[in-house]
Amino acid sequence: MPSYDFALILSRPLYEDELDPLFDRTHGGVTVSIVSEPQHDELRSPDRSADRLGSASCCWPGRTLAVAIMEVVEHVETSAPGVHVLQVEADPLLTIRDISERVGRSLDSVRHAITGSRGVTGFPSSEMSTAGHRLWRWSKVAAWYGVDDPQLVEAKPTVQAINGWLALRDVVPDVAPAPEEVTSALSLVIPHVA
Repeated sequence: MPSYDFALILSRPLYEDELDPLFDRTHGGVTVSIVSEPQHDELRSPDRSADRLGSASCCWPGRTLAVAIMEVVEHVETSAPGVHVLQVEADPLLTIRDISERVGRSLDSVRHAITGSRGVTGFPSSEMSTAGHRLWRWSKVAAWYGVDDPQLVEAKPTVQAINGWLALRDVVPDVAPAPEEVTSALSLVIPHVA
């Protein structure tokens, strides 16, 4: 069974007291943003919760990407009442080390590719920088290296469909299909990763 990398955007960060239930459900397989400072307790009120989004990321096994995402959505929302998953992203941001591991090249080789100091130029621009470290979008890096990643083929339509389902669930919850119906429909039309 393949494992899938993806991230979830949450309606708010989790609180420290919500971590144990999530850990128990996922055996530590989901990393979330948390709020631990007492001065942030005002986020618990409904009118303040939209001020600060949370995130969850993981590498989760599943028959398909859709199944893996829906399982983690259920774990997060059950573990932290009041938290809702707003959006999913399945094209991970990678460090130089992550890129090196995925493409089977040395760190120096990847650094030279990024700077264009040796060989082919035109390496994709970094998407963001955090704590002094740049991060690159895997789909762009894979395309540049010519890596055929079947999970990226599965990711685009799956993420688009699940994000549509998440939006529908928030706007018109009575009309939104059950998660199993979404994963079943996606399994009929999206090629699976073997």
